[in-house]
Amino acid sequence: MPEKSMPFLDHLEELRKRILVSLLAILIITSVALIFSDTILKVLLIPAGGMKLNAFSLMDGFLIKFRIALYIGIAMAFPIWGFELYRFIVPGLQEHERKSLLPGLLASSLLFILGVLFGYFLLREMIKVMIALFPPEVSFLPAADDYISFVTFFLVACGVAFQLPVVLTILVQLRILSAKILKKQRRIAYFALFVFAEIATPVTDPIIAPMVVMIPLVLLYEASIWVAVRIEAGRLKDSNSQAIISSK
Repeated sequence: MPEKSMPFLDHLEELRKRILVSLLAILIITSVALIFSDTILKVLLIPAGGMKLNAFSLMDGFLIKFRIALYIGIAMAFPIWGFELYRFIVPGLQEHERKSLLPGLLASSLLFILGVLFGYFLLREMIKVMIALFPPEVSFLPAADDYISFVTFFLVACGVAFQLPVVLTILVQLRILSAKILKKQRRIAYFALFVFAEIATPVTDPIIAPMVVMIPLVLLYEASIWVAVRIEAGRLKDSNSQAIISSK
């Protein structure tokens, strides 16, 4: 059962405290990451294959380091601000919702990390092909700010794409989707995943490269169906148990 309701002002005060804790965690991790920003930048430059970046603004040196540190701070502080969010909304949840939410947060963190690593693995070949697309008449002067923006956006996009099982599982728990619907709409889902893979891999090969991105997403979709079946089986078992108790 949900915990006893709180006055509105108490909710605001609790929200303020949890936001402050979350921001403090992000600030601390960002400050530490700023110290190691040069090392992090070297890691991000590995897929570039020795490409020399250019800066066109006096502030770029600081802004690039700060942006890298901030991205790292937000990502690495997720266990803290995610837990603070969990603690804020948990009083309004049912018991079974509470039990499923925390594992969902942990799964989301793991899948995001896997998605980022997968995107990092793809970056080298993507950058090579994208550079090869420039015609001989065009001189490519890679801007440091543009490169960091592209790499971070692509890595975050891959991390978000790997959240597919978490999103589908939540929709199943909310009874918006079901295992039957997920199975029935496989073809549409596969087509949508292929379109996403085509957009995420701007290379000349229209089949192989997108398939490399699509295959893990398809496996995640199938894993979502398996989880949905388990959720509905548990839901049916609970309803049968309650029916037996009521009949006594």
